[in-house]
Amino acid sequence: MQTGSGPTDQSPASLKAGPRPLYTPEERRRRDESPWTLVQGVLAPLQFLVFLVSLILVFRYLATGEGLIAAHASIVIKTGVLYLIMVTGSIWEKVVFGRYLFAPAFYWEDVFSMLVLALHTAYLIALFGGLLGTTALLYLALAAYAAYVINAVQFILKLRAARLGAARSATDDAGLAGVNP
Repeated sequence: MQTGSGPTDQSPASLKAGPRPLYTPEERRRRDESPWTLVQGVLAPLQFLVFLVSLILVFRYLATGEGLIAAHASIVIKTGVLYLIMVTGSIWEKVVFGRYLFAPAFYWEDVFSMLVLALHTAYLIALFGGLLGTTALLYLALAAYAAYVINAVQFILKLRAARLGAARSATDDAGLAGVNP
């Protein structure tokens, strides 16, 4: 008889089991069949490219005082692409996980995405409302960009871990296929 709150199943399979995989087999099937997966796969690198161009334009203005309109335009475009990827990503999450946001598999990434959206939206409000001076606006954009980079790294690490976990699981399954119980 075991006391305490620890697990009662001490079989080799239960000891070997690690964290929940990112996708159940059914979620993986829905992900692979969804056209929104391709949309996200196209928009993510596009957003990163727009971000890099915009970052260069913002730094150029801060360093030289030239190209303010281009810097502002690039930030507005980056924000538009962010909104687009967030809307389509929410649809993707609904198709794959059954909810538009905050599915357990991507909960913390979605939470941080809200901060990214808030900072980008604050920039737009401040820009079009004339609420901040030029330098403050660009620093707000840089804060939004820093949050975006952190969020992008979150997603990359999550997807990389899922890919490694799936590869490890496939290797384990192949190894167990030749073993008689």
